[in-house]
Amino acid sequence: MTSTFPRSEIFGLSSQLRGAMVSFTSNIAEGFSRKSYREKCQFYSMVLGSLTEVQNQLLIARDIKYITSEEFTKVAGQTIVVNKITNGLVKSSKLKTLDS
Repeated sequence: MTSTFPRSEIFGLSSQLRGAMVSFTSNIAEGFSRKSYREKCQFYSMVLGSLTEVQNQLLIARDIKYITSEEFTKVAGQTIVVNKITNGLVKSSKLKTLDS
């Protein structure tokens, strides 16, 4: 999606959006590899922060007309699904922390 942004945004919003997504997937991977549920939960919580950044940047991209309302609706809907899945990971990890 960011490849359609104006070239002047390559180090601005485009870079921010891509960076937040890289952070999101990297923290999922790192959390998955952790042994303790407490550490897993810490990384999964950071994932939620990155996802919130993505959602905010999508709003900005829509508002300044880098993406259409239709594109925004589709991708924002996907972020809501991902948010629910990630919250499930956090809750599951917290429950296992309490059981330990």
